[in-house]
Amino acid sequence: MKYASIDVGLKRIGVAICLDGSTVLPQVAILRKNRNQAARDVNTFLKEWEIEKLIVGLPLNAESSEEMQRRITHFVSLLKIEIEIDYQDEQSSSIEAKELTKGIFRHKKDGKIDSIAAQIILERYLLK
Repeated sequence: MKYASIDVGLKRIGVAICLDGSTVLPQVAILRKNRNQAARDVNTFLKEWEIEKLIVGLPLNAESSEEMQRRITHFVSLLKIEIEIDYQDEQSSSIEAKELTKGIFRHKKDGKIDSIAAQIILERYLLK
């Protein structure tokens, strides 16, 4: 099965894929100008890679997690896809991504950290 994961943020959407059931690779993040454009870009990405299941990072048990959960589920509702969608706790995935990459590249706001966070989310999901 071909999996993809997204880490939905207000400015960027981190993306990762797993095509063989074991190796998860971060992809170029989707820059978010508005939610409709971002949803179209995610749809295009999923179709291009022929993704069969989408894993969405969702903050659980965190301050302000209710508001982010609402925003993320609303964003997912904008996706025009007919594949299975599952949610995975994304607690601290961005912090972990920053720690993993410390000293490897400068932490700019280019989406690399977001996509590595998406990679972590998908790896957690696959280990369940």
